[in-house]
Amino acid sequence: MNIGDKITDLRKQKNMNQTELGKAAGVSREIIGRYERNEVMPSIEVAAKIAEALDVSLDYLAGNSKKSAIDKKTLKLI
Repeated sequence: MNIGDKITDLRKQKNMNQTELGKAAGVSREIIGRYERNEVMPSIEVAAKIAEALDVSLDYLAGNSKKSAIDKKTLKLI
């Protein structure tokens, strides 16, 4: 699964629309749509904000980890 598909799936799981995610990440709804369609890739800074808004780790969003929210929640506890 690529980053655009992950953003779309996670956003829908959190019942967010593109406008809400864009606001949380500091970008427009249009650019979120472009990320989701894999037309462009988010910068590291924007990807980190998207991951934060979606309650997953940046590693998970980038495809480097199979675990999503569990890792982030565990790290916060530590």
